[in-house]
Amino acid sequence: MSRKTLPLFVVVCALLWGSAFPGIKYVYSRWDGADTFSVRLVFAGVRFALAGLLLLPFSRSPVWGLPRGSLWPLVIIALTQTFGQYLFFYSGLSVSSGVLASLLVSTGSLWWVLLAPVMLGSPKPGRRQWLLLALSTTGITIAVYKPGAGAGDPILGATLFLCASLCGAVALILFRRLDSAIDPVKATSFALFTGGIMLLSAGAAGWSRFIALLDVPTALMTVYLGAVSATAFCLWNQLAQLFPVNLLAGYRFLIPLSGALMSASLVPGESIGVGALIGGCMILTSLIFLNRIGKSGQ
Repeated sequence: MSRKTLPLFVVVCALLWGSAFPGIKYVYSRWDGADTFSVRLVFAGVRFALAGLLLLPFSRSPVWGLPRGSLWPLVIIALTQTFGQYLFFYSGLSVSSGVLASLLVSTGSLWWVLLAPVMLGSPKPGRRQWLLLALSTTGITIAVYKPGAGAGDPILGATLFLCASLCGAVALILFRRLDSAIDPVKATSFALFTGGIMLLSAGAAGWSRFIALLDVPTALMTVYLGAVSATAFCLWNQLAQLFPVNLLAGYRFLIPLSGALMSASLVPGESIGVGALIGGCMILTSLIFLNRIGKSGQ
């Protein structure tokens, strides 16, 4: 992979992750409020455990061949990237819209700017970066104020989505710190499967209810979402080992753009409101210029 082909791979990730927003909302709509918090955890757990298993055949080395000292870092990545991120994310989608989720998922890039100096030793944000962070924060506020139809509880949803993006940002930085000798496919498979088991364990009370609600369309969508996670996370984590975090953060704006458009187009009753449109433009603009500043080293 080179910097010339990087945008293509990011677009693939964006389209895959973007399709997950309406996919999850589709399953929730079929349940029509009959699901509980524990059922949603089981739904997420099945998806990510399956995603981890789907990746195993593509690993360059046996699953038991993890380098010495890598087990606990991978467990922590599973705890943040899969368990923590999607505990908040699935809860947020149950109370708010896919459009709002798509926009706020991009705040992971903002968390990276704040966390990378502490966790990776990269340069601290400069004055212009702080101004862009303030612009993005203002955009989030506007988007939450007038998010559009089907937003449910936008304040609670936004809080949960911001927590999810924080967990995802921490996980990506931790993945960046892994020994380069570790096969990224195997590491991603381990993190997804282990995180999925954590979600299944946390939602143990909802197993029987999930089985009762599981029909053919829901099962097919769950398999599709598992395949999306396996493909997108594997590709994204490989990119994280090859390219600087700030560079990836700049391209990540394609993910919320894709998710928002897909959610507004495919989820019945959802639309992009004036606040979401204006606030989303502010968020995406800040991300693009944050990336340019990072490239120029200013």
